[in-house]
Amino acid sequence: MQTLERTEPRGVAAETIVEARGVTKRFRAGGSFGRGHEVLAVDDVSLAIQAGESFGLIGESGSGKTTLGRLLLRLEEPTAGTILFEGVDITHLKEAALRPLRRHMQVVFQDPFTALNPWMTIGQAIEEPLRICRGLRGEAVAREVHRLLDVVGLPASSRARLPKEFSGGQRQRVCLARALALEPRLLVLDEPTSALDVSVQAQIRTLLKDMRQEFGLSYLFISHDLAVVAYLCERIGVMRHGALLEVASREQFVSNPAHSYTRTLRDAVPEIGRPLPEEVAS
Repeated sequence: MQTLERTEPRGVAAETIVEARGVTKRFRAGGSFGRGHEVLAVDDVSLAIQAGESFGLIGESGSGKTTLGRLLLRLEEPTAGTILFEGVDITHLKEAALRPLRRHMQVVFQDPFTALNPWMTIGQAIEEPLRICRGLRGEAVAREVHRLLDVVGLPASSRARLPKEFSGGQRQRVCLARALALEPRLLVLDEPTSALDVSVQAQIRTLLKDMRQEFGLSYLFISHDLAVVAYLCERIGVMRHGALLEVASREQFVSNPAHSYTRTLRDAVPEIGRPLPEEVAS
């Protein structure tokens, strides 16, 4: 079994939770038997996300932001570069060595319906990681399921129902409860509100903000919605054609972005930087 060697990040604060160093990902597209061509999805990206930080990643469709999120979670293998999680080099860890770390870095996908097994009740979906990864049994499982449902604003009676009996926003709450079940330190949120109605989006945004404060989570928030990213994130990275063009604080992103492409994105959203409805209400 591989041992986990903790590597001191170069020039990065000790509280860094996840870091990419020169990460590149190429996919082979089209053809077979060696034919076809390579697609450069992520191009020599370096970034670091601090513990407790909400980091936003924006860019047009096909910019590589989702692939980068999957690389940081080691759901995809990098073609080149290094990935560290809490100082541990996980770039080439085998699955057996990586498995203990997986519970600490969870993901919430864009489509909450396809993310849930349609034949498992909500209770079963949340129980599974509690039993497999945390070793809970009996009444301890039931108590934890009820607690997690309460955290995401769902009644205990939800436990016995199937995903098809819930709205999109409710399903996304279930996905959040399942991710929280493993007590993660990093959540990768891949367009978690884009498939929802506008009013439901606001509810999930508020829930995400409250969860982060309550549980001390770190977020990588992947989105094309600039207003939402500016609301939820302290720092924002901008991707285009696989490259990370700029990383800026929220204030700099809104008032004085450095890259011309970032300025184009910002200028396309007149309401950027203005309070969202839930901010005004609070």
